[in-house]
Amino acid sequence: MYVIRLADGTLRVPQSLASADGRLIGNAYVEVGPGDPDYEKWLPESLTEAEFAERKERWAAENDDLEREFLAFRAQQEDA
Repeated sequence: MYVIRLADGTLRVPQSLASADGRLIGNAYVEVGPGDPDYEKWLPESLTEAEFAERKERWAAENDDLEREFLAFRAQQEDA
């Protein structure tokens, strides 16, 4: 998950919630505004919505080799 910078400057920061024993309950985005104490910490790694969409498109276009490798691995595990 990425930190997304909205047009108004608000950041959407990913946050996970886990149970006391460490099991993942869920993932969500929390909005952090310019007045928030953590804003400056997250700003340098944030992406605009357009940059985020571009990364997703590039990943989908360029992951063919990785997907083939994974599918071969999965088939091997199912055969075992």
